[in-house]
Amino acid sequence: MILEDLGYNATFESYRNHEKLYSFDVGRVIAEHKERYIVSNSVNEFDAEVIGKILFAAKSRFDFPAVGDWVAFTIHDENKALIHSIFPRKTFISREEVGKFGEKQIIAANIDCAIIVQAVDRDFNINRLERYLSISYSANVEPVIVLSKIDLIDELKLEELINRIKKRIQNVPIIIISNETKAGYENLHNYLEKGKTFCLLGSSGVGKSTLINNLLGKTKMKTDTISLSTKKGKHVTSHRELIVLENGGILIDNPGMREVGVADTTNGLENVFYDIDQLASQCKFTDCTHTHEKGCAVLIAVENSEVEKSSYENYLKMKREKNRFQLSVAEKRKKDKEFGKMIKEVKKLKKDGKF
Repeated sequence: MILEDLGYNATFESYRNHEKLYSFDVGRVIAEHKERYIVSNSVNEFDAEVIGKILFAAKSRFDFPAVGDWVAFTIHDENKALIHSIFPRKTFISREEVGKFGEKQIIAANIDCAIIVQAVDRDFNINRLERYLSISYSANVEPVIVLSKIDLIDELKLEELINRIKKRIQNVPIIIISNETKAGYENLHNYLEKGKTFCLLGSSGVGKSTLINNLLGKTKMKTDTISLSTKKGKHVTSHRELIVLENGGILIDNPGMREVGVADTTNGLENVFYDIDQLASQCKFTDCTHTHEKGCAVLIAVENSEVEKSSYENYLKMKREKNRFQLSVAEKRKKDKEFGKMIKEVKKLKKDGKF
């Protein structure tokens, strides 16, 4: 295996040359364990940590390596390494960090495609699909929907679910699979192109680990059953991990997410609700909230059943979250600016002997 098999390309090599990182090894972060990382240079894997310069310069978790990142590192003691530099990210998928308003948590970096997995039984939820699509579009990452466990329902029910998705979500491929019978796996294999990086997104218990084991043809990821008491999936996957498949596709697995907070500062939400966004431009008032105003094109479309009420309600909820996140980011930047100004003033007072 060579670096290109891990997704390395001319863009990353150009950055390496520009920054004169010739004396360092180059590798990709393939796993993360509480600020310790496993880095692969395609030949060997190394237990790595960041140097002090990165540690002390970091303003947030965003400034540390994430699974999928390319890094420059040095090797120590055979399988130990120090990370000296993180290459600029081509893309990254993130969500609002749980319990930290205005902070992003990176799920994975340098992603080409997000594979959104939902089970067709108890997990099926179009509102949640729209959330995953939002964070994918916000990252400028192509999404695909994979419906798993199709062996648990009949064909009529499956067709109904697919039609429900297509009514609310346009232009996103849908692949249906059974982890038990392997139905649909040929289509999934064909989708996983060599050299491209795919990130698995979905709740616990939708079959992501079994999916990976089936793609690999062996048991690598731990699997578990759904909790009988809560009917929810158990967190079997405890960390993010990058895996190279036999056909050359690169897959990043993630722990199941029960909360998918909107951390959108781009047009991710507008891309998901494209029809509503287009209607909004026809509203009578430019600052229309689409909740009560007369002449609101969105409300008229909902009343006429041109837009599903459930889609409209999910749009409003996610729009509020997006606005709150953007306000939190703005407030945080303001506080950081004020703190930086205070530090400069203290330094000046010390220099002038007034402090």
